[in-house]
Amino acid sequence: MKKLVVFLLFLFSSVNIFAQDKVDEILGVWEIKDKTAKMEVFKCGEEYCGKLLWGKDIVEKDGVTSKKDVKNPDPNLRSRDIVGITYLKGLTFDGDEYVNGRIYNSSNGKTYKCYVWFEDDILHLRGYLGLPTMGQTTKWFRIK
Repeated sequence: MKKLVVFLLFLFSSVNIFAQDKVDEILGVWEIKDKTAKMEVFKCGEEYCGKLLWGKDIVEKDGVTSKKDVKNPDPNLRSRDIVGITYLKGLTFDGDEYVNGRIYNSSNGKTYKCYVWFEDDILHLRGYLGLPTMGQTTKWFRIK
């Protein structure tokens, strides 16, 4: 009986450690498939967030001046640089995928609902308005 209790304690602690690793699988720096952007995903309280680290079109034609968030619906935010904005907010892990997220698109000023899942170590992010079937999925690859 004592061996059974020890075995069960070991089994439950192993499952908990594995689940914790899977929960935080999203953390890190990711590059979009077409190599036009890099995003860092980090914990923000009990949720997961992501900020833009680099993007192909982040500077003005002079090659130096950072582009601003000019299409933001909040006039007070239109003068901020687009680099460093927390674009991804509110993701929570449901045991299988990351759900209940919102992702901001600075090129049109809209915020979309989103969720994230993994296939073969590739992060799939689906953004949508209304129904998920009416959305778009992007693939992100981990930068090591």
